[in-house]
This record gives sequence, structure tokens and C-alpha cells, in this order.
Amino acid sequence: MQPRQAVFAEDYIEETVAELARLRTMGGLDPIEEKWATDVLAEYFGVVAGTPSISRARARFEELGPHTGRELEPASTPRPRAQATVSGVSYQQFLDLCRQRRSVRWFEQRRVPAKLVSKALNAAAQAPSACNRQPFLFRYFDDPADAHRIASIAMGTTGYAQNVPAIVVLLGDLSCYPEERDRHVVYIDASLAAMQFMLALETLGLASCPINWPDIEYRERAMAEALDLPWHIRPVMLIALGYPDPQGGVPFSAKKPGQSLLRTSNDYTP
Repeated sequence: MQPRQAVFAEDYIEETVAELARLRTMGGLDPIEEKWATDVLAEYFGVVAGTPSISRARARFEELGPHTGRELEPASTPRPRAQATVSGVSYQQFLDLCRQRRSVRWFEQRRVPAKLVSKALNAAAQAPSACNRQPFLFRYFDDPADAHRIASIAMGTTGYAQNVPAIVVLLGDLSCYPEERDRHVVYIDASLAAMQFMLALETLGLASCPINWPDIEYRERAMAEALDLPWHIRPVMLIALGYPDPQGGVPFSAKKPGQSLLRTSNDYTP
């Protein structure tokens, strides 16, 4: 924050350190996340003023000791925007990529290399996420028979579900949010990741088709049974993907000009 207060995060700092200690004891913390948590807390205790609760939290944190190898890598702490890596992608290049990506329903019947999907997921993982919780999973089916079966559960796939060589079911993890007020966040965060995933597929020579997931109870049950989903994992959307059939038709979609989407007053007329 600017300007930074002398005392901040006091209401939950003891709980935060206690949770880090618990996860270290359990041994279930991802090394990257552990380094991030340790670096941020070390930075925090280095700048915050001492109060009774902060002092208690600092003492417990110091008992935990540093993360192994922390000094050998760049710190996982905030840094000035001026230090960010510049991609070099121009606006026109990005706009061309957005225009290139269109929903494809007709694919060549050949397997999609898993390494390409992994690359696209690396891009998806960079999408913004509330509190960086990333409450989503990509369930992938690359067997055509499985892809056909899963695609047919959703609405709107009649006539082409049998042509889908691979499919992703994008899942939201509600267990990441204990408060009911936040349960919509899984849909926002998963959708942000989905768009970056689909754009990345285009750069890898693959095409995609996001498939709307209806809020219909019997279809929810069908998908839960097909994927053996626990109660807290909910479908967000499906994404068909593969090598596009060069002769497969892609519907023309007239997009609204950006300016027509902008509102500077309370006139919401389409």
C-alpha cells in the first residue's frame, strides 16, 4: 500500500503463521508456495512495527527457520512494476491473435501431444486470481471415445460431439472459499484462466471451442458421476480442442465494436 502503514495485517498475522507451521508439519506444502510464504512473511516482519500480537507471530515465525534454498533464489516478494519483463507483443499482434481464435467444432482426428496442452496450461496459470488461490482444475480427456462421451453431457454439442478428439472439463474448487459470499469467485477465476488457455492453444497450432455449461441439476449429476466429482468440485465449462480441420466451417460472428461496449453514463440500452 502507498503509503504503507506502520502496523498492518495485525488481525490475521498470528493465524497466518500458525497455518504455515501446520502445513510444514504436515509436509503437504508445495515448495514454491512455501518459499513464497516464507519470503513474504520475512519481508513483512522486517518492516512492520511491533505490537504484542505481531511480536508473538514474529517469534513463532523465527522458530520455523527459513525455507531451504531461499537465499539462493530471487525473493518471492513484491517488486516495482518498472522491473517487470516486457513481452514485446504489440497491440496489433495481440488483436490479430484474438481475431484468429474462433470457436472450432471440426477437428482432424489425430491425438493432441500432451506437451502442447501443458504449455497452454502454463499460460493459463498466469491468469489473475483472487488472492492467487487459483481455485480451478483442468480435467483432460485425450481419448476420443471419452471426449465424445463427456462432450455429449453438455448442451449445444449435438451434431459435432462425435468429432471432438480431446476435451477439457474446467472445474471450480469451492473448498478454496469457506464463505458463501465468495462461491462465485471460482467461476470468475476459472474463466480468466480459460481465455488464456485458449489463446495459448492458438499459438501452438491448436484450436478450441468453449462449451457452455448449463445450470441444470440432472446434467450436474451426470457430470459428477462421469468424473467422480466430490461435492466441492463444480463444472464451470468444457473446452473442446484439437487440430482444426482446414475445410471445417467456422461460423462468422459479428463482434460489437469496442466503443459500443463502453458506458460513461447510466444508459444501459444495448
